[in-house]
Amino acid sequence: MEIITADQLATLGHPQRLAIFRMLMRRYPDRVPAGEIAAALAIKPSTLSAYLSNLLDSGLLTQTRSGTSLRYTIHVNRVQTMLDFLLLDCCRGRPDMCSPLAATFGQGLQDMVSDKLNVLFICTGNSARSIFAETLLRDMAGDRFAVYSAGTKPYSELNPMAIDLLRGKGHDVSDLRAKNVQEFIQPDAPRFDFVFTVCDRAANEECPTWEGQPVTAHWGMEDPVKATGSDAERSLAFQAAYGALRNRITSFTAMPMDTLDRISLQRAVDDIGQTEKAPNA
Repeated sequence: MEIITADQLATLGHPQRLAIFRMLMRRYPDRVPAGEIAAALAIKPSTLSAYLSNLLDSGLLTQTRSGTSLRYTIHVNRVQTMLDFLLLDCCRGRPDMCSPLAATFGQGLQDMVSDKLNVLFICTGNSARSIFAETLLRDMAGDRFAVYSAGTKPYSELNPMAIDLLRGKGHDVSDLRAKNVQEFIQPDAPRFDFVFTVCDRAANEECPTWEGQPVTAHWGMEDPVKATGSDAERSLAFQAAYGALRNRITSFTAMPMDTLDRISLQRAVDDIGQTEKAPNA
């Protein structure tokens, strides 16, 4: 065990291999094409191939083939074994020395919060997908959640087709606006219990390390704003995104938040992110 862990830590000691590992952790359980990793991290394909081989050899990643594309994801069991060794063996299970997060693994959210649960949805532009998610969760369970959305590179205005769809579904859009994620790392910002990325690009980017260690997950889906074709075809893309998020948020609100510990919550929100997209709403 010590030899394996030492090899894994040595592999992660290289800054670019660590960057690949961090990106795939943020995207887990997605299987990400090598080309997308190279583009997101600005690594030459030949160099990336060597780094991926190192990570595969150390057991930190798994590789699958989809057509002509090789896709990569975290080998979650091996990573958990490595972390268990560090926390339980090296640190003797002392969270005060090793990790404040370890002390919360067995807690449910009812032990960590006293009022509404704070939820943040992030995408790149904050003009459609994260706005849909914010609106849906607020309208479906606003008595239980304080809901926010933001963009890593927000547009100045919300997408008109997204707003028209929300109005057509009976949602109040009067208070919606595009916001930068930087608003939510200020000292007076809410302390989040859940943070979800709803687009791949936002998940690939370096987001803040959130105070309080919220439960995080990636619920990526295609960007309806980039849809092409006729107005009807573009409208269908927005309907699909809305429907997929509605399905996921329905599952999220049905979770027994007060009885699940952090590990169970994390698994549940990861599973929700893998649900099929709705063809329409």
